[in-house]
Order: sequence, then C-alpha cells, then structure tokens
Amino acid sequence: MKIALPPLPADPDPGHRLRLENVLRAASLIDPVFLASPQFECEPLGDALACSLTLKLETANPIRSFKGRGAGYLVAARAAGGHLAGRRLVGASAGNWGQALAYSCRSHGVPLTLFAATTANPLKVERMKAFGAEVVLTGHDFDAAKEAGERHARETGGLWVADGLDPEAAEGAATIALELLSEAERPQVLAIPLGNGALLTGMARWAKAVAPGIEILGVQARGADAMEKSWRTGTLRFPPAVDTIADGIGVRIPIAEAVADMRGLVDDVLLVEDAGIIAAMRLLFRTAGLVAEPSGAAGIAAIASCPERFRGKRVATVVCGSNLTAEQARAWLG
Repeated sequence: MKIALPPLPADPDPGHRLRLENVLRAASLIDPVFLASPQFECEPLGDALACSLTLKLETANPIRSFKGRGAGYLVAARAAGGHLAGRRLVGASAGNWGQALAYSCRSHGVPLTLFAATTANPLKVERMKAFGAEVVLTGHDFDAAKEAGERHARETGGLWVADGLDPEAAEGAATIALELLSEAERPQVLAIPLGNGALLTGMARWAKAVAPGIEILGVQARGADAMEKSWRTGTLRFPPAVDTIADGIGVRIPIAEAVADMRGLVDDVLLVEDAGIIAAMRLLFRTAGLVAEPSGAAGIAAIASCPERFRGKRVATVVCGSNLTAEQARAWLG
C-alpha cells in the first residue's frame, strides 16, 4: 500500500547530511510492504506507564523489523542510479539489517555477502540465508564481523554498505516519522532505540523539521553505550566489549557520521539495563499482545525506568524488531 506524501517541509538545517527531500523520495521507492505500518494508542500499556502512549509497530512485515525501509531505499536508489550493475554488495549485520539487505537485493537481482558474528542470533542468520545472501560467520561480536566484512570488500572489489554510515539507511528510516507525525495530535516525546544511529537520526531529522518542539530521546543499552558516550562527550568512545542481550543495538564501535548526525536533533540519550528490557518485553506482551526482541522493547524500557520524565505526556515509541528464537521467547516472555 502506497502512502500519501506530505509537502516537503521547510528545512531548519539545509547543510545536514540527511536530506528531507530524500525522505520523500524514499517513501516512493521503498517496497510498500514496509510502509504504512500500524500505529495506535495502546491504552493498557499507557495506563501502566502513566502516559498517553502510541506504538509504531515495525514488525508486521517479511523481516519483522524496521530495517526494510533503510535497506530498501539504499538498494532501490542505487539500482535506479545504475550503481549496482555487475557489483556484489557486502555488508555486516547482527541480523535484522542483513535480512533487509538480503530481501532488497533479491528483489533487485543483486548478489550479496553478509558478515555476522559467530554469536549472532541463529534465527536471523537462517533468514538472511533464506533471502539469498551468502553469510560468513566470523568474529566474537558485530563490530569484529564488520571489520572482517570491510576488509573482504576492499580485497574483492565488493561494494561496502553500512547501516548508520550510508545516509540512505537513515533517510529510509525517517519515513517512520513521516507516517507517525501525520496525525493531527502529535506526540510530545519520541523514545527511539539507538544502535548504529540510522533509526534515531532519520526519525529525528524529519520530526524536528515538521514539529520543532518535539523532544527526541535515544535509548541505548547500558552494556553497549558507545554511541551515547560519543554523542555526550563529543569524542568517539570505544568500550572494550558489549554486554547486553539487545543484539540489535549492541554497538561497540561508534560511527562518526552517525554521531555527527545526532547533534542538534537529539535532546538526550537514556541508558537502560537488560533487566528493564526484559520487563518491558513482558509488559508489551501482557498489555498489547506484542512480541518484541530486546532492541524492539528498548523504548518501553526507557519510559518505565524514568516514569517522572514521561508522566502525563503524549509519548510514542517504535517496536522496531521481533526476531526471537523459541528459546529466547521462553526465557524472556515466560
């Protein structure tokens, strides 16, 4: 289903790397299966959290994740520009970005090699392969696999693409904010999971243009706070390890461009504990009947952990992924 596109808003930051006109272009190029995702005020969950809470559900699609927007726009835009002819794409993923790339590359007939950690979610690895990607498992975490993928691309002449680095990933994700803020009564606060930054920066870029007074909060796992520390201090920070169940936002090496994209758009970044993430997953399941992976419940975890910050406000968050193995579902939702 195609969505009705709003007019291009006035740009408060014309020099920003992420272009508002590209957000509208993305909405016209992304596979419609990823667009017009459900959004609704969840009254039972809002009552539990003492706020008016809108959920944007980015899991009702073939990859159960919002990543189809950014990857779909990246592949479609580059294919339309003739940049993919005879090229093999190379990327790295904890799973959801890889699924999205694989789905989009299959649609456009583009070969793809993906690098993932040996500890990657096996369900996500299986789905990347099922969508046609060659998958190489290497390294102890996502960033180690990413380094191997970049090296492979240089050595083989593959076209390296990276979530958070390539602006198309964020511009595609910005279409979520385009839809979310199309309602007459807009949220006052957005609580958005923060991993490599594409979801947060893309949504924030569009939101601040159409609703300048909106508060934008990133949410990161305390055990993977590289982006938060880098943004807060203005200096790239490289923690020695990642320690969180939220693999979708488990970033050890921050992307400089994504950190720069956050400036002037993001009002604060909140850190949440794994125990709070699990509690949020269970709360979503109990009150809304929704299954979320840890990164997908990060926004709910932030609202629950800072109740006074959100009390009585109109808040929105994105349930951005729901890829759980059967064992994870039993452990975390039981």
